[in-house]
Amino acid sequence: MERMLCAVVACLMALGLSINGASADPVAAADVKIIDGEVKTSLTGQPGSAVKGAEWFKNRKLGNCLACHANPKMTDEQFHGEVGPSLEGVADRWNEAQMRAIVVNAKEIFGEQSMMPAFYRTTGYTRPLKKFAGKSILSAQQVEDIIAYLQTLK
Repeated sequence: MERMLCAVVACLMALGLSINGASADPVAAADVKIIDGEVKTSLTGQPGSAVKGAEWFKNRKLGNCLACHANPKMTDEQFHGEVGPSLEGVADRWNEAQMRAIVVNAKEIFGEQSMMPAFYRTTGYTRPLKKFAGKSILSAQQVEDIIAYLQTLK
């Protein structure tokens, strides 16, 4: 039975489908729609990995969330920021769809005055370096991974 299930999953993936029937291709940054402060569906059609999300969260060259947010579950990491709110209990304050919208484009949620960057947007930046022009800070899967991690912070 397990082999049959694996074969079905492999066939679906070969056809560009996930198990839930969604496209295996991520939603392009320009196509993400924030509606009523939420992005309800996964950007990838797949669940994120909380383990990988924790890595992206603390990676100083990628998400760099710790530069602005304290996280009591990462006390072994240095230099927690105080610019943004502590993320202790964040999963009790925001649901998954709201968190996805915040990570995708915090400025659309909190206003242009927010210091938090839009992590899944490819346009609208002020004078990006050429190597970053037209690129998002995080990939769609990295966004989903970070959301999965944030959901563990209750």
